[in-house]
Amino acid sequence: MTEVASPHISHPRILVLGVQPGTPPFRIVEIDGEVVGEAKAVTDVLEAAAAFGITVHDLDDPDVVRWVGGDKFTWTRH
Repeated sequence: MTEVASPHISHPRILVLGVQPGTPPFRIVEIDGEVVGEAKAVTDVLEAAAAFGITVHDLDDPDVVRWVGGDKFTWTRH
């Protein structure tokens, strides 16, 4: 398979893992492969990114943020 024919696999700097039980529930945030904290809302993700000098213009861009176990609107366990 040539490089052009291969699927694009993004490796975004920001990874937001699935919802964890807690009061309130939270999601673990990784930046550049390192756990940097917990997010209880999307604003926490943006603040963590800013602390590492990352400006996020589109939270739905898979090249910027990878959401695991839900999307930017998923903040409770189902």
